[in-house]
Amino acid sequence: MSAPKFTTLGCRLNAYETEAMKELSQQAGLENAVVVNTCAVTAEAVRKARQEIRKLRRENPEAPIIVTGCAAQTEPETFAAMEEVTRVIGNTEKMQPETWQQIAKGPDFIGTTEKVQVDDIMSVTETAGHLIDGFGTRSRAYVQVQNGCDHRCTFCIIPYGRGNSRSVPAGVVIDQIKRLVDKGYNEVVLTGVDLTSWGADLPAQPRLGDLVMRILKLVPDLPRLRISSIDSIEADDNLMQAIATESRLMPHLHLSLQHGDDMILKRMARRHLRDDAIRFCEEARKLRPEMTFGADIIAGFPTETDAHFENSLKLVSDCDLTWLHVFPYSKREGTPAAKIPKQVNGNVIKERAARLRAAGDQQVARHLAAQVGRTHRILMENPHMGRTEQFTEVSFAAAQTEGSIVTAVITGVAGSQLTA
Repeated sequence: MSAPKFTTLGCRLNAYETEAMKELSQQAGLENAVVVNTCAVTAEAVRKARQEIRKLRRENPEAPIIVTGCAAQTEPETFAAMEEVTRVIGNTEKMQPETWQQIAKGPDFIGTTEKVQVDDIMSVTETAGHLIDGFGTRSRAYVQVQNGCDHRCTFCIIPYGRGNSRSVPAGVVIDQIKRLVDKGYNEVVLTGVDLTSWGADLPAQPRLGDLVMRILKLVPDLPRLRISSIDSIEADDNLMQAIATESRLMPHLHLSLQHGDDMILKRMARRHLRDDAIRFCEEARKLRPEMTFGADIIAGFPTETDAHFENSLKLVSDCDLTWLHVFPYSKREGTPAAKIPKQVNGNVIKERAARLRAAGDQQVARHLAAQVGRTHRILMENPHMGRTEQFTEVSFAAAQTEGSIVTAVITGVAGSQLTA
């Protein structure tokens, strides 16, 4: 008998939840199963999930295949109709011990239960109680503090996969981070689906900046705290104060910008305009000159003209963005954007995405060149590679201690990495 095999598609939060499922399935005694944790962010992501399931069936002809994650939540019938699939479970169910206990009852468990076990995610009011200590490399740990999203951007299916926003209370987060620091982790990353909405559903409605300040105050031994993706329009005063005054908060933010044209932003139902994004980047950099930004940008949203696209392209330099995640728009059934009649030609979308990526590559090259000769504190992810506080990769010829923070002078650039 062998332990279950897990495959994760999609975001960091999915990867975190896969680690939790491994623990739950192990506690339940599940063996000889294949679990696929899917992503639903684009139609392409769902296609890849189906492709992966077929591949896993060929590799594991006898094992039951359990499909879960956002795509399983939003379109369970798609996966239930696949003959390769044994069971479909929702995003809430996958984090419940009883689900795995039921699955582990034996090879004929399917005969005793429904093939599809997916409840209404919108009725969920709490974050999953299953926290894991130390997902990530041995140097960096990820802590889920929030799940779900209350916003309804017209291109996005994720709220229907994740439900409404709910927050992990600050005390629970701080206790977990203390345990991680005791285990020797030098960096903790706060993650969530819509991180800046943290606290809105908690008593007194604290904000993300309040959580950051409390962590830094109550866990003084934590060397580095990092925030994953944020919605810049929701950045609160305490978050800006932390950026300005707390050297242990890393000077790197990934922004959910999506576009650089006001008309397209309105059609996306985003809550910021182009100038808001530029103003935020300028203000954050004024408070912390070494701040670097990543950003999500969509190319080819329906109705996007050449002029609209040029505004997106120009935003890369106007905000001085460094690390770009470029998404070619793909029509996602079930979203309002899919119903917009004026869809952009696929070849045009590809060409625009390529131009955005090229602009991103230029920004990365500029950033790397500017670091040569500077001294950086680098968290080692393995003996020969670490990351600066701005999340830039640095390679070392001489081996360093994994998980340690080393101070080094940058000697050059090799591809997309610095050398030290």
